Amino acid sequence: MAVTDSRDDLHPADRVAKACRAAAAAGLDALLISPGADLRYLTGYHALPLERLTCLVCPVQGDPVLVVPALEKAAAEASPVGGLGIEIVGWAETEDPYALVADRLPKGSARIAVDDHMWAEKVLAFRAALPHAEQSLAGAVLRELRMRKTPAEVAALRRAGAAIDRVHRRIGEWLRPGRTEREVARDIADAIIEAGHTTCDFAIVAAGPNGASPHHEGSDRVIKAGDPVVVDIGGTTAEGYCSDSTRTYAVGEPPAEFRELYEVLLRAQQAQTEAVRPGLTARELDAIGRDIIADAGYGEHFLHRTGHGIGLETHEEPYIVASSDRPLEPGMAFSIEPGIYLPGRFGARIEDIAVVTETGGERLNVTGRELVVLPT
Repeated sequence: MAVTDSRDDLHPADRVAKACRAAAAAGLDALLISPGADLRYLTGYHALPLERLTCLVCPVQGDPVLVVPALEKAAAEASPVGGLGIEIVGWAETEDPYALVADRLPKGSARIAVDDHMWAEKVLAFRAALPHAEQSLAGAVLRELRMRKTPAEVAALRRAGAAIDRVHRRIGEWLRPGRTEREVARDIADAIIEAGHTTCDFAIVAAGPNGASPHHEGSDRVIKAGDPVVVDIGGTTAEGYCSDSTRTYAVGEPPAEFRELYEVLLRAQQAQTEAVRPGLTARELDAIGRDIIADAGYGEHFLHRTGHGIGLETHEEPYIVASSDRPLEPGMAFSIEPGIYLPGRFGARIEDIAVVTETGGERLNVTGRELVVLPT
């Protein structure tokens, strides 16, 4: 059963209020949110991370305010945050924006949570401006809001998944003997934009023995006939939501052992995607695929967790890892990407984005997962 497709507003006005209530429940006095995924999630404002301070101030008592450089105020007002009723305050070049933020906080604010990705220079500047306040990370509060996607967010992820699927269907146009990994990756990056993304976030093309390195950077290695090739690609759409999908191809007939390995991997990944449901823990989902791979003798060659959450960031909560007892809940979206990597020889990975529904799970990537053997 799929989560209902919806194009409802991706930036509902109550997100900041929910964050403030969650901060109060955590015993905090305020959240300080800098440019990045958290600010975009709360307000819809995709601010540039600059040396000048931009900061959403969310006191648990009082009204939120967005502090921005004066030269960025017009851009902030034109963004979705301009329609949320949040005061936008511009600061001039000769002003101290950290003192301005401190003045906007209620007197006696003792526990302040800063954005997880706030630059260190800004964290230290706030420490100086608020010398008596204890600092912690806002992620402990915000991740609990962000990891359960609304129907509108799932719909945005579904559109991102469809866009990256369109690229995988075209891999045969570029992947052939005699071309380098870098050349193929460049073509894929262009296609990711053409398919509906605003940015290409990564285009991993790992041929032959390079496929045994999960995060291989494209190189000048020439692709050869018989090479298995791992293609892991993703981008960000105009809505701000990310895609991420991996397929493994063969350029001509691969070694027989690779086919055997791939069949094990396919069984593991299919079993995991079919098992997704509310109440299953991340540890249990990881074990389903890992046990299949281990039983086939490849356990030591599955080097990483099963998956990561996805949304406004390619990697976010929840993480599907053996150390997590977090139960899956409706709206959680994450990758399922087991891999098998034989050093010096080859590797393989299959990755889909899945979302938990009320009764099970939905795969957001729908291209075939069987090994695609391309002509030479």
